[in-house]
Amino acid sequence: METQRDEKKDKTFSNFGEKVDGFVHEFQEAADKLEKEFREKFEELKVAAERVKKEAENKERWQEVEDNLRKAADEVASSFRAAFRKREP
Repeated sequence: METQRDEKKDKTFSNFGEKVDGFVHEFQEAADKLEKEFREKFEELKVAAERVKKEAENKERWQEVEDNLRKAADEVASSFRAAFRKREP
């Protein structure tokens, strides 16, 4: 009788151990998959950040060009006004 109980306990613990091992294995697979996905997304974000940085630099550069062209246009307009201003007699 005692032997049967011991065998039943051993079988129960063995089944429990197998289930825990299976869970740990599935958990590790899921963790590996998530880590891979995280690394891929992280690389995508790094590429996107570089693209945004370049676009911002280009935007700043073009803003500077636009500002300088506006100043040049104002200077030309001032020059024309001065050149064609009616002279007072």
